[in-house]
Order: sequence, then structure tokens, then C-alpha cells
Amino acid sequence: MQSNLTILAAALAIGLSGAAATSAYAHDGMHMEMMDMSGSADVHHAVQKVVRKTMNYNVPRVELVRDDNRTVLLPDEMNDGRPVIMNFIYTTCTSACPLTSHTFQELQAKLGSERNKVHMISISIDPEQDTPRQLAEYAHKYDAKSQWQFYTGTSEASLAAQRAFGVYYGDKMDHTPVTLLRAAPGKAWLRIDGFASADDLLLEYRKLVSTP
Repeated sequence: MQSNLTILAAALAIGLSGAAATSAYAHDGMHMEMMDMSGSADVHHAVQKVVRKTMNYNVPRVELVRDDNRTVLLPDEMNDGRPVIMNFIYTTCTSACPLTSHTFQELQAKLGSERNKVHMISISIDPEQDTPRQLAEYAHKYDAKSQWQFYTGTSEASLAAQRAFGVYYGDKMDHTPVTLLRAAPGKAWLRIDGFASADDLLLEYRKLVSTP
């Protein structure tokens, strides 16, 4: 409940106002048509609407640079044996990225000691601006622990990762919130389009890791 209320409050703060009107939530050029705003449950439903799909992706063999300034191969980072929970962000984003990053922050808190068994990955879609230092500062802002790492690199490497996971829209201003979860190397991915809550992600993660 607390995580849902937090996301709702953040969404309201960036442009959702008016309790009895039909509104639009805009994310950098993306518009989500809102329904009747007559009650908090309606707002919650509109903000929380998500679409889940089971997908198979080929992880590209590209080099990325982590927020600790270490150059790594993306497949090595994803195939270290831990379940992966991943999103795509950029540090100067002022709408969807703060929401999804805050959700990841809440998720790591809800995982507690279990968080070290998970690899949370955030890949920048603005690598020309997002240096390892900027990503480290961004990670600090969201109290990212050691299991949550941030990645940048060349434009080509970032684009290859975006295209491989179906999140490339031609311009960073057009990107939409997507979270990707995988239980283990070789397993299918769960793709969640939309603003899933930390509770949603925790439930989906536990379902994935409990499935043979």
C-alpha cells in the first residue's frame, strides 16, 4: 500500500492534478490517456495499468561501463547466476525515470537480505551524457546497494542493448517505462510495460524464481 501511494503521489506531483477531470499523463512525449479522476482508486488504476508478456531475447555481446568505472560484457553481467531485474533510464529524465528508479529503491528495501541474491540492472539510454560518475551520483540518490548497478558505454553499445530488448524508440524523449525480469540464464524474460509497483515486481520475481 505504501509503495502504491508513493508512486501515486509522485505521479500527481509531475502533472496529474484535478480530482474529477479526464487528464493525460505525459512522459517526455508519451501520453497515457487517463480515465475519470473522481476517486483515488481510479487514479491508482490508471497510473498502475501494466501489460505483462513472456519474451525471449538474445543478449548482445557488447561492452558497457558500470557506475564503478569498470568495463564489462553485458552477457557476463546478466549471466552471473542471479535472477535479473532490469530497466532502462537516463539521469536527466524528469518524469518516468524517477518513478521507476524509486520503485527499484523500494523493491530493494522489500527484498531485505534477499536482495544480494538478485542482480538489479539499470542501463542508460543517454550514454553520451551519462558518465560513470553521473551514474554513481544517480545511484547514490536512490540509495542503490551493491546488487543494483548502473551501466553506460558507447552510443552503439547502448543502442544495441535497447534494440535487443525492444525498448528503442528513436529518441530518449519517447521512451516508455519497461521492466524486464528473468529467473536464470536460459529462461524466458517477463516484460512489464507500464508503471509496476515495488509490490508488483516483488510478486513477479518470487513467482519466476519458484517456477521450475
